[in-house]
Amino acid sequence: MPYLVAGVACIIGGGVLAAATAYVSTEKTAWATAYLVLVGGVAQVFLGAAVSWLTPKAPARNAWLAWAGWNIGNAGVLAGQLTALIVLTDVGTALLVVALVLVLASGHGVGSGLRTAGVTTHRLRPRMLLAFRIVIVLLAVSMVVGVILAHLGA
Repeated sequence: MPYLVAGVACIIGGGVLAAATAYVSTEKTAWATAYLVLVGGVAQVFLGAAVSWLTPKAPARNAWLAWAGWNIGNAGVLAGQLTALIVLTDVGTALLVVALVLVLASGHGVGSGLRTAGVTTHRLRPRMLLAFRIVIVLLAVSMVVGVILAHLGA
């Protein structure tokens, strides 16, 4: 639930930022809007769904640490990019990677089925876990590309 709440808040925040800067938009505000919606919002909702549905027996501590790391990391990336302090972007990205590792680790060796309205479906889980892992890897790769672009643009 915290992933959903924080993710929706980021999506709404991105929409508010877009509306507030529509007539005075800059590259930074356009980037921040997209980042809030896609990374802070959509990706976070996805991670929360993965943690709660695909890995329901994973340690709650990992889920909370990943949630905190994801949100603090996003704040660091946003602050670093908006203030041109690339070190904040680097630290924020490192926290995002740690959060992804925690979420990914939660998918190893837990439960044998997918939790959906109290029904366990053994056949879907391996495919969904594979899709989940692919998305995690894509997020990690995009973070590396983002950090490289941040350094090249600094």
